[in-house]
Amino acid sequence: MILPTKGIGPDKALLSIGAFILRNLDEPKTVSRLWADLRQVEAGPPDLTFDWFVLALDLLYMMGTLGYVGGRVARGDPNEAEGKE
Repeated sequence: MILPTKGIGPDKALLSIGAFILRNLDEPKTVSRLWADLRQVEAGPPDLTFDWFVLALDLLYMMGTLGYVGGRVARGDPNEAEGKE
């Protein structure tokens, strides 16, 4: 599920979808706007469902590569950025 397996191809693995999300997250966005933007990109993962999209967001959040502040998803961990000031 996280990595490609015999039953899950490389384009369906959560790490691949997460990389695709990070490539397209150039500014903080709401979850619904990020989902809409990803659905418009032609080079995106085929047949990406909202369930897999949310699982990929969860994985990225647990890895510390995404944060959620003020109703928006942003790259990096916003808690670390606040602590560095």
